[in-house]
This record gives sequence, C-alpha cells and structure tokens, in this order.
Amino acid sequence: MLKRQLTETLKTAASRYPVVTLTGPRQSGKTTLVRAAFGDYVYVSLELPDEREFALNDPKGFLAQFDGPVIFDEAQRAPALFSYIQVLTDERRRPGQFILTGSHNFLLMQQISQSLAGRCAVLHLLPLSLSELEGRHPIAPHMVGHRHSIMRREGRPPPRLVELLFTGLYPRIHDQRLPAREWLSNYYQTYLERDVRNVLNIGDLETFRRFVQLCAGRNGQLLNYSALASDCGVTHTTARRWLSVLEASFLVALLRPYHRNFGKRIVKTPKLYFLDTGLLCMLLNIRTAEELHHHSARGALFEAFVFAELYKNFVHRGEAPPLYFWRDVSGHEIDLLLDWGDQALPIDVTSSQTLAGEAFRALRFWKHLRRQPDAPAALVYAGAEAVRREGVTVYPWCDL
Repeated sequence: MLKRQLTETLKTAASRYPVVTLTGPRQSGKTTLVRAAFGDYVYVSLELPDEREFALNDPKGFLAQFDGPVIFDEAQRAPALFSYIQVLTDERRRPGQFILTGSHNFLLMQQISQSLAGRCAVLHLLPLSLSELEGRHPIAPHMVGHRHSIMRREGRPPPRLVELLFTGLYPRIHDQRLPAREWLSNYYQTYLERDVRNVLNIGDLETFRRFVQLCAGRNGQLLNYSALASDCGVTHTTARRWLSVLEASFLVALLRPYHRNFGKRIVKTPKLYFLDTGLLCMLLNIRTAEELHHHSARGALFEAFVFAELYKNFVHRGEAPPLYFWRDVSGHEIDLLLDWGDQALPIDVTSSQTLAGEAFRALRFWKHLRRQPDAPAALVYAGAEAVRREGVTVYPWCDL
C-alpha cells in the first residue's frame, strides 16, 4: 500500500472529534486508508444491500450492534443513521467513535450539516500526489519560492511526464498496473450511471456527458457559464448546478482570481481545472501518451497537473488551499498565487523544457508592480533541473 500524506492528519482528527468524515472521489483510496489507519475498528460497508437495508429500516437497532468504534463506508447511503449517531456521540462523549467515508460529498455534507455540526471533522482524500507515488515527502507549502526548498533527487529517476499526464494518479491504475485509458473510461461510465443519476436524477445522461466534455475543453480557461450553457444546449442555471456536482465529486476545482479586496474574489470569474490529468486526457479523446508531445492541449494539461499537485498538497494536510490566479486589464497574468495573508507568493507555470528569459517576464512584472524585488517567487517547468534565476526558484515538475 502506498503511504498517504493524510494518514497522520486523519488519526489526529480521530483523537479530537467523536466523528471523522473522509470524502473524495470514487477510487481515491478512502477505504484502504481508513482500514489501514484504524485497523482495530469494526468495518461496515453500506454499499452491501443487506447492511444498508438494516441501517435504513432500523437505524437504532443497527447501531446497537457495535460496542466499540466503527467505520461506516459510503455512509451517505444510509442517511437515517446520522441523527442516531449524533445522540450516541453526545451520550458517550468520546473521540474517534465513528469514521465515515463517502464519495457523494454533496449528499454527505447535507447530512453532516443537519445532524453532526460541531461533532465531526471533515477531511478529503484526492487521487495520489506525485510525492505519494514516489514515496517521498512533498514540498512544504510555506517553503515554496525560497532557495532552501530546492530538492536533490539523489539519483531517483522521475517518471516520464507525458506518461504521467496521460495515466493520471488514481491509485488502482498504479497499484495494479492497469491500462489507464480503459480503466478511466469504465470509471467515468460508473460515475455517470451511479453518482450523477443519484444526485441529479438525470434521465438522459448524454447531455450531461456532452457538458463534461465541454468542460474538459475549457480546462485552464476562464469559466463563462453562459457560453458553456449555450454550447451544451442547457440553461445557465442548469450549467451552474451541473458544475457544482462536478466540484462536489472532486472531478474539477475552481481557481478564483486574486484581489486585495477579498469580496471581489468571490464574484469575479474563476478558472476551471480538472483534478486528474488522466481523466482529462480520456475526456479529450487523447488515445496515447505520445500524442501529448504535440497536442494543442499539452500546455493546459501541464498547468492542470501543477495546480492539482499544489491543491492536493494542502487538502492532504487537512487545509483549505489558499490558491488563486492574478490577471490585470492589460493581460499580465500569474498562473497561481499562494495567499499567505500578509504576502501573496507568485507561481508561474510553463510546459517548456528549457528556460528562456521570456519565462520570467510575468514574475518580473509582478515583482515590479508590488515593489518587492527580493520577495520569494517560483516557476514550475517541464524540465529536469532545479535552479535559481533572477531571484526566482525554478522547480522541475517532478519535484512538486
């Protein structure tokens, strides 16, 4: 089993809260993680029809079976349990009584907000990060952009970039060495048939399928709901609702624009990113890794990979990612900003394998604009060497 970065955070949460909920996309490794972290807990899968029927029809009797701590997998399948779990946690007043997992973040959070608010820690597990795949520690977020954060790989050969982008980072593909495109196609079909039908109650999935593919074509771009709805043949309201389901399913994330006025970050147009490049390649009908050498979407795929790695670095620490992008009216743009409150750290991304002076243009402009020539800044590129240039810490993609 690959060691997951979230493990210690998960155990710490269970030592403080009576209920811990772990959500994330299907096949991100939630069940494997909780069973390994809490090996002495009773495990119950509510995907099993007989267990689910018992929990739905007699939740009090169902819970009475368990004297000690228990894991309920896919807990959103039995919403009747949540009110009774609330009563038990209040009576027992012990941490770590229940570990809940679920793939339907939208449905699960509804139940938590209604019954378990204040009693439950909520954590998210996404597909593997590159550091987890390689069995190393990820870069510390607070060190990004500082010269001391440059890694020495000590002879560890990085994976091929195009292979990694094409394969993505769902654990099962790597654990069992499965054909990525075939597995991801089946995964996506299961997502449509089970999760989407349950949440949206859509009769005709073909329109939703077209919507997701249109979103894939807009990866890394500013999100225009009206244009997206028009191209798909649905209403603006429907497009917003469907996109919220993709977010709740952890297939996509929205990157908000950075403004000093925090209120403006909420209302301004965000960017759309997919959180797994393998799934994105499948949706874009990229059939082999070699196609990526010359594919028009290569730059956007690489940018999505960098965003997802930084995003996972925070989420797998149990933290909300303080990630934004910045663009001014003249077209100057910083791909990613880490907002530390008193300082915003710029991170630019280029899919080039070489470092031309043009790669530093946006970061030079940002430093000049902020009047902070010596402030930390970072550039992530598709090359292999970590260097310092022009006051910028340059990271190869394989060091994220």
